[in-house]
Amino acid sequence: MRSPFLRFAMLAPLLAAAPCWAQEIDQLQNAAQAEFRLLSEDLGASLSYHAQIPSEPLGIAGFDIGVGVTATRLEHSAIWQRVTSDDAGSTLYVPTLRLHKGLPAGFDIGLTYAAIPGSNIRYTGGELRYAIVKGGAASPAIAIRGTLTKLSGVDQLSFETRGLDVSISKGFAFLTPYAGVGRVWVESTPHVGGLQKEEFSLTKVFVGLGMNFAVLNLNLQADRTGDAGSYSLKLGWRF
Repeated sequence: MRSPFLRFAMLAPLLAAAPCWAQEIDQLQNAAQAEFRLLSEDLGASLSYHAQIPSEPLGIAGFDIGVGVTATRLEHSAIWQRVTSDDAGSTLYVPTLRLHKGLPAGFDIGLTYAAIPGSNIRYTGGELRYAIVKGGAASPAIAIRGTLTKLSGVDQLSFETRGLDVSISKGFAFLTPYAGVGRVWVESTPHVGGLQKEEFSLTKVFVGLGMNFAVLNLNLQADRTGDAGSYSLKLGWRF
């Protein structure tokens, strides 16, 4: 997590190079049970819900629509190499479409869809967030969030995460830094003979920075889930 924001400028050009990300999970039979557990921990960091938004509520008329990419440095890349038939590096890049909508009484709902081009890795996710403190000119916003993600497209694996976190943010002019901590519960079920289901939980901590330019919004985030670090960039429209 050292100097995370130095990495963000490198993520945007990757959107134009999406075809080179193609990595299919199609060789799970090459993993032993202990390796499958470590692989599932890396996938928990990659495919769990990444907030990419500050804590204050959008308001009943508010929308935040964006596209983003999350890069996760895999702690066990040698195992990842064995379970895919493609050339695999040590970083998994996941592009996403994201929508947040403000609801009454300090609630917000968020939806995300991710699909790695040329790969069988896809997932859908969502969040329900409640601002315990809505924040203002002199006070920060504090929110609790529940999240879900579910993998699809991989015949050899069923994978889903559930998360719960608390976050805080405070706006200063067009900048809104935020931070949070929570827990992610992972359920990873292989459909390959010899491997057993893994269920476990991971700690997630994250920091981010939202930048608003009229309706245009740029969001940068770094987080650590378990032992793996992720870096996210989102470009969107907030109104």
